[in-house]
Amino acid sequence: MMRVSNRIDPPPRGRSSPNAAEEEKTMATGTVKWFSDAKGFGFIKPDDGTPDLFAHFSEIRVDGFKSLQENQRVSFEVRQGRKGLQAANIQPQ
Repeated sequence: MMRVSNRIDPPPRGRSSPNAAEEEKTMATGTVKWFSDAKGFGFIKPDDGTPDLFAHFSEIRVDGFKSLQENQRVSFEVRQGRKGLQAANIQPQ
């Protein structure tokens, strides 16, 4: 006879779910160095002193027209892009 249990084992230590790494990402902050509405991209200067990051309009998280203003404060994630590190999930503050 086979015994069936309703017990559910906890997830492995250090990761609570397959998306735990995504959930644990912290947002960086910085200032928009420049942004061209015509070109749809610009650069952000991170507060931590790391090199400027490419910022594409498709990563700006606002409703309507997606644009940034020079010297605007933003929060963002850093991700690997086709040509190097870039800002992602950009949220104006």
